[in-house]
Amino acid sequence: MYKRQKRFMFLSSFLPLMLVVIAGCGGQTAASGDNPSEVRLGYFPNLTHAVAIVGIAQGSYQKAIGEKLKLKTTAFNAGPSLIEALFAGDIDIGYVGPNPAVNGYIKSHGDALAIIAGASSGGALLVVRPDAHIQTAKDLANKKIASPQVGGTQDVALRYYLQQNGLQTTDKGGNVQVVPTENPNILSLFKRGELDGAWVPEPWASRLIVEGKGRILVDERQLWPGGKFATTIVVVRKQFLTKHPDLVRQFLQAHVETVLAIQKDPSLAKRLVNEEIKRVTGKPFPAQILDPAYARLDVTYDPLAQTIVQSAERAYTLGFLGQEKPKLEGIFQLQELNTVLRSKGLEEIAA
Repeated sequence: MYKRQKRFMFLSSFLPLMLVVIAGCGGQTAASGDNPSEVRLGYFPNLTHAVAIVGIAQGSYQKAIGEKLKLKTTAFNAGPSLIEALFAGDIDIGYVGPNPAVNGYIKSHGDALAIIAGASSGGALLVVRPDAHIQTAKDLANKKIASPQVGGTQDVALRYYLQQNGLQTTDKGGNVQVVPTENPNILSLFKRGELDGAWVPEPWASRLIVEGKGRILVDERQLWPGGKFATTIVVVRKQFLTKHPDLVRQFLQAHVETVLAIQKDPSLAKRLVNEEIKRVTGKPFPAQILDPAYARLDVTYDPLAQTIVQSAERAYTLGFLGQEKPKLEGIFQLQELNTVLRSKGLEEIAA
């Protein structure tokens, strides 16, 4: 239903106005009224979206919202596509990377969405080809490095890393070529030797290592205090949260319970995620890819708010978030999450 976008939200000169219009008139579907008939959920068939995949597969979300409502799920391939669907009122809740969420919040002047929980931390790597002769960050000069999408979470991490190491991308007058490429194509180009490296999420990083014979130059966990940083978060349409806080709370009840179940039994997540990947792609991952990929990430209901704010500031310094420093007051709406945590005797999360 959702075609891959050739233009990204933050690059369209007319898009800020369009987003405001969409945010104001979207959601005119059955799930948006006073008596909703369904709850629409968006996610990616990725390992970093393990909570969503497990919750759907086990029927946890459907059970939480009740038998009178239908859970409708849609799989996306990129953050901007999911955010656009949320703006249009085609989904109510979504699992997505921090940077597309922040970008959407800013473009809609805070009217369109809110972050209501975390989903995963870690699971992002810079993998390089051994024959590219890259031993340190300085060796990335005059190299061709891929990221999944311009201005996306991994793209910002890559460009900031280059900047911190005295390097600049070719579009900024530097000598490092950053190539925005979809993950499946990154793997193909990497194996053909047409890329020197890529900053990608799991399980694509492990596929580059196993199938592409690559090696890890940077595990992004090494760049954050405590090795924790938000990779996937949960967002909701503001209009849906305002009208149906009870449904959001019920959804988050299932979300937290799914996180706790995965933490207790990691094999559960690996098995169900692999079944979903097989359903979507026709081929499951072997253990030599799945096991190390899963070991490099953590599932969590904590959105790790400070890392999202810091990532937004980095995106701003790189020129992705307009002329003014991002104002994120109100982007975190954790009251429903904390209500669930209190009911379970768990520590509340501060925004």
